[in-house]
Amino acid sequence: MILVIGNWNYSSWSLRPWIALKLFGFQFDVKRIPLYGAGAKDEILQHSPAGKVPVLIDGGTTVWDSLAILEYLAEKNPKVWPANSADRAHARSIAAEMHSGFPNLRTHMSMNVRKRYPGKGRTPEVLSEVDRVQEIWSAAKGPFLFGAFSAADAMYAPVVLRFRTYDVAVSNKAYYDAMLSLPAMKEWITAAEREAESIPQFDLYG
Repeated sequence: MILVIGNWNYSSWSLRPWIALKLFGFQFDVKRIPLYGAGAKDEILQHSPAGKVPVLIDGGTTVWDSLAILEYLAEKNPKVWPANSADRAHARSIAAEMHSGFPNLRTHMSMNVRKRYPGKGRTPEVLSEVDRVQEIWSAAKGPFLFGAFSAADAMYAPVVLRFRTYDVAVSNKAYYDAMLSLPAMKEWITAAEREAESIPQFDLYG
């Protein structure tokens, strides 16, 4: 398998399948395409008809979109989703909610692993979406949303890093800490900190 990703520092969508691949023991290589660099779009189009990352290439099969990749991985390893059918339905629902929602959080608290913006990005609309995330996390069955790590946690992993960047006080600190304590999450953070590229439009607050 090859996972095509964007920048470690900025690509929240890439983190989701990457951390799932790591934690569920898949063997894979990473092809990193720095976003917004010269020729990046054309290079991504060589792998994905949508022209976006992430993209998973598994032999002759190409899967793009983070949630589609997670579903593909679940066909190979059912543990990607919770075993209990009710939990599985709930997990898929909150994963889809994250996939299609939270536009204000994405805009005003964009992912930037290397930076710290305490107190920034807190519009009323953002705070409403933060409250919804907190509500979802408050129902965690511990240490992760459904006990063991699942695709739902993979979908919310970038939000953990956003809250870290913007110093958002979390109601379920145990969940937040468990996510940040994952060796895979630490590996992603280290890669982001070592990355050379800096994209000005993502450095919103200097």
